[in-house]
Amino acid sequence: MYKSSLALAVALGVIAQSAGAAGFIEDSKLSLSSRTMYFNDDNREAPDAKPRPDTRESGQGFKLDYISGFTQGTVGFGVDAQALWGIHLDGGKGYHANGSSFFPSDSDGSAEKQWARLGANAKARFSKTEVHYGSALAPNLPILVANDGRLLPQTFEGGTIQSKEIDNLTINAGQLTHAMGRASSNRTGLAVAGGVQESNKFRYGGLDYKLTKDLTLQYYYSNLEDYYKQHFLGLTHLFQIDQDQSFKTDLRYFDSSKDGKNGQTGYFFNNNGGYAKDKNEVNNKTWSAMFTYTLGGHALMLGHQQVNDDGGFVWLNQGSLVDEGAGGASFYLFTDSMINQFAKAGENTTFGQYSYDFARLGVPGLKASVAYLRGEDGRNQNGHGTFSEWERDARVDYVLQDGVLKGLGFSLRQGVYRGTGTSSANDKDQTRFIVNYTYAFM
Repeated sequence: MYKSSLALAVALGVIAQSAGAAGFIEDSKLSLSSRTMYFNDDNREAPDAKPRPDTRESGQGFKLDYISGFTQGTVGFGVDAQALWGIHLDGGKGYHANGSSFFPSDSDGSAEKQWARLGANAKARFSKTEVHYGSALAPNLPILVANDGRLLPQTFEGGTIQSKEIDNLTINAGQLTHAMGRASSNRTGLAVAGGVQESNKFRYGGLDYKLTKDLTLQYYYSNLEDYYKQHFLGLTHLFQIDQDQSFKTDLRYFDSSKDGKNGQTGYFFNNNGGYAKDKNEVNNKTWSAMFTYTLGGHALMLGHQQVNDDGGFVWLNQGSLVDEGAGGASFYLFTDSMINQFAKAGENTTFGQYSYDFARLGVPGLKASVAYLRGEDGRNQNGHGTFSEWERDARVDYVLQDGVLKGLGFSLRQGVYRGTGTSSANDKDQTRFIVNYTYAFM
């Protein structure tokens, strides 16, 4: 912690000396984002259990972002800063779940009334290459997706580099050391589901190559020290049939294997509660394909995903660590849905979604969608028999298009999950209502 803080302080000092240079201030942006959220997680299998297994809470989140421009010169310098504040509004002790990734818990089992944290990144730009170093990183890459599904976003600490020096080619690389959970004021090391030992080294590198204006190829490699190594291949293609009609193809393949101490005490992987050929070790291959047909305001998506029999899919997930608010993680599969993941060993999942943009009916800003996923042939944790599960998600979003509150957004989401078999999750109904608004000061 001392070394990283010292390095960041030195970098900020250099930037401060040049802050008056044109570009740093003129290109700066300052915004305040507000998110009000009601979260109802209804566990259908235990309605009379005590304490209640359900979560019914609401909260208010604020996110203040300052993004500077770059100083002038061959190498431009800048700084990004972020302040996060979460406030508990409602939801008594009986409806707050210990270990929740929505709110941190107080000593008596109720939710903390508030929590906050600060983060900042120093950055430099040379030609078409940018380097960022600090504690407010939010990657959105095939091998790591920062989660923003609750009041406050998940962020990471470390360094990243992105280069676009070669036309049509984007190079990404980096090393991350810590994560800050979406319901926590603290930072933790890095781990996977079931791993209680912290790793402080997640390295990655990858290429996005635009072969044509409609076809993009991807390759990424990542390594969480002492947990796993992962290769990713991706292909996206957009066929523009005409001005109002298109067909999109999205193919993804992951190959994950153990690294270092994986399988030893504390460094195991619980395969998302499913079967593992090599107990507690990462061993997985997963492929998925999605096809989307768009016509006017209509969009119909169909796809399929196959997780191999040897073990479940793996991704960064700090939920098993001591820091309660560290949980809550996303990953780059189509089945990362509202309630479940459909990522256990052997699982075959077919999924589809229909969405409509009501701008075509004269109501801009209004969108609606419904999705359905069904997983079959998932292997039970003991290796005997299989399970199946399904989920249905629906959402309606509306954003005000004009007036004093232009940009104010409302989102109502409802999910239903059911499963059969020992490795399926508890049956759940989940409802979320979210109000978002961002005000730009500059």
